[in-house]
Amino acid sequence: METLSFKEDHISQLPALKMLINLGYTYLHPKVALKARNGKFSNVLLEPVLRDRLKKINTLKVSSSRSAEFSDANLAAGILALKQVSMAEGYIAASEKIYELLTLGKALEQSIDGDKKSFTLQYIDWKNPANNVYHVTEEYEVARTGSKETYRPDLVLFVNGIPLSIIECKRPDIKKPIAQAISQHLRNQQEDGIRGLYIYAQSLVSISTDLGRYATLATPEKFWAHWEEKFESKKEEDHINEKIYRLKNQQLSSEARKEIFRDRPEVADFFYSLDADSVLPAPQDFYLYGLCSPTRLLDFVFNFILYDNGEKKIARYQQFFAIKKALRQVRQIEGGKRKGGVIWHTQGSGKSLTMVMLAQAILLESSIKNPKIILVTDRTELDDQISKTFAKCDVPVEKAANC
Repeated sequence: METLSFKEDHISQLPALKMLINLGYTYLHPKVALKARNGKFSNVLLEPVLRDRLKKINTLKVSSSRSAEFSDANLAAGILALKQVSMAEGYIAASEKIYELLTLGKALEQSIDGDKKSFTLQYIDWKNPANNVYHVTEEYEVARTGSKETYRPDLVLFVNGIPLSIIECKRPDIKKPIAQAISQHLRNQQEDGIRGLYIYAQSLVSISTDLGRYATLATPEKFWAHWEEKFESKKEEDHINEKIYRLKNQQLSSEARKEIFRDRPEVADFFYSLDADSVLPAPQDFYLYGLCSPTRLLDFVFNFILYDNGEKKIARYQQFFAIKKALRQVRQIEGGKRKGGVIWHTQGSGKSLTMVMLAQAILLESSIKNPKIILVTDRTELDDQISKTFAKCDVPVEKAANC
C-alpha cells in the first residue's frame, strides 16, 4: 500500500464523503453529476432528479376523495422558475427569491375537468424528510461568470437535485486552513465567480479535520461561526457521541467504494483498511453531523435562515439550541397554563433573530393551537422580514399603527 499523501481529498475530503454517505446521502461521481446537468458546466441543478422528485412529492387535492398530478408542462414551468431567477438586483436578492420559492413553493394554474384552479408546487417536502432524495458529489465544476474557466467546490449537497450546501475541505497541516477554505468560498461568490451555484446554497461549511466553521452567503470571515452540539443530559450526550462513532466506522457499500475510488485507486486500500479499524470521530465529523444530516439540514434551511435588511443570516448554535429548548418549555402545561421563561442575550448576540425564529417555531408547532405572539422591534426592515417569515406558516401579521 502506498503511503498516504496529505492532499485535501485524502485527509479531509474523503473522510467527509464517507461520513456524508453514512448520514444518508447517495454519492454521485462527478461525471454522473455532469450528465445530470446535460453536460453543461453552466447548469447547477440536477434536473432529472428534480423533475422526478417534483412528480413524486406533489399531489393536487381535487376533492376529499380524489387527487391528481401536476401536468408535465407545469413541472417544467416550476423548474424554469427556479432556474431563471434574475440576478439583476444582486445575488443576495436572487438568493432570497430562490429561498421564497423553496420554502413557499410556486403557484401554478392547472385545469381539472375544465375548472382552472391555482395549486402550489413544492420543491422540497419539509414535513416528511424521507420523501426527499439526498445526493453528494465532489469537485463540482461550475463555469465562472463571463469566462471559459471554472471553479470546483470540494463537496456539494443536493436535496431533490437542488444544491443546498457547499463544503470546502482543507488539509490540517497548512497555514490557517479554515481561513483558506473561507477565502475560497468568498472568492467563489465574487462577480466573476460562480454565483449561479451559490444563490441556491443555504449553508456554507469549511472543514479541516480538526477545525470547522459555517456561515451563509456573503458572510465576512470574522462572522463565520463555530458549531457544537448542546445536550440536555449526559445520557443524551453519550447517545449522540456513540451515534457519530458508529457512523464514522460504518463500512461503505461496495457500490459506493467503487464509484468514489474509480479515479484514485492508489488510495483505496488505505480507506478500505479504515473500515476495519475503530477510528475516533474528528471535529469535522461533528460539524457534518450537526449541520449536514439530512433532517438537520432541512430544519436549518426552513427554520433558521432569515433575510434582514439585504443580508442573509443563519442561526448560531446557541440560537438553534436555545430555540429548541424554549419550544420544549412552551409545550409544557401546568395547572392549565403554559410554562414561560427567559432567553438571556448579550448586546449584539442576535436577539431579534432569535425572537423571530422562536415565534416561527411556535407557530409551526402543531400541539399549540391558535397562538398569539406579540413582537416588539426597533427596525422597519425586521418588520418586513417578520411578515415574510410568517408567510411560511400561513399566519397573517398585523402591524400596530403606533406605540
